[in-house]
Amino acid sequence: MQVPESLDAWRMVAARRRFEGRLPLSAMARLGGCLADAEGECSFVLEFGQDALQVPFIELTIEAGLPLVCQRSLERFVLPVQLVQRLGLIRDEADEAALPPGYEPLLVPEDGQLRPADLVEDELVLAVPVVPVAPGSEPVERTWPADEEELRAASPFAALAALKKDK
Repeated sequence: MQVPESLDAWRMVAARRRFEGRLPLSAMARLGGCLADAEGECSFVLEFGQDALQVPFIELTIEAGLPLVCQRSLERFVLPVQLVQRLGLIRDEADEAALPPGYEPLLVPEDGQLRPADLVEDELVLAVPVVPVAPGSEPVERTWPADEEELRAASPFAALAALKKDK
């Protein structure tokens, strides 16, 4: 079954609906800026429901391989991402405090419409490390010694020494 482009969150919760889908990485513009290229796709499962406290939620499971550039070697590598996120559905920001621990708040628009592709992309953007480093890449161990001129310029007393020489 094809995942609709937009879903009514509250109706999906009431019906306890479950959707499985795949998205090409190339379809995610915001994520694309973080990637080395847009090759590949991700698979996801959206499960709507209510917990024992009647808190409406979406459980989002995502599997993807994100092509990134290692900041040590500057080579492309694929970061495997497997995540499960429980999103507590809220109508306004004041409801956020009532969410149980382990829930990320998701503010549902007034019309109740959510775009599954946006939810998946949001989570993948958050999964990208600030500084991507390929597993097993070695840190560069190299010192760059400063020459004499740099050392003199860095000294806070160099200007005083120059003034003293002028006298």
